[in-house]
Amino acid sequence: MRAVIQRVSSASVKIRKKIKSEIGVGLLVLLGIEDTDDDTDIEWLCSKITHLRIFNDSHEVMNLSVIDVDGNILAISQFTLHAKTKKGNRPSYIRAAHADIAIPLYNKFIIRLSQLIGKEVCSGEFGAMMQVESVNDGPVTIIIDTKERE
Repeated sequence: MRAVIQRVSSASVKIRKKIKSEIGVGLLVLLGIEDTDDDTDIEWLCSKITHLRIFNDSHEVMNLSVIDVDGNILAISQFTLHAKTKKGNRPSYIRAAHADIAIPLYNKFIIRLSQLIGKEVCSGEFGAMMQVESVNDGPVTIIIDTKERE
């Protein structure tokens, strides 16, 4: 799994010109899923995301997590995070999981994030054409890949 995590002051997702989900302060998580991903990737990544200390404390030091600030999460599936651009100019998405694998993992990911932060995680719609808007706060953007655990 590959995630792009942005600290936001607000974010929303529209589908067919209607807002499906929106959040205030929190995290916008763009998630790419591969065929080889499984529940262990979900557990590790969700724990990492919810405990990332990327929110400012009273001294303006990034020392607090989304849990600490009672923030929200908007999780969006994005297969293009697995684009391969080594050859030519048209990206290949061969490593991105097909819907039969990706949808159950995406749903488990959202459920696990919800459990860890103690409230509902907002989401987009898997496979839909979406318009995502966000106000990146900082800006703070972190990229995490479960295949490159540090």
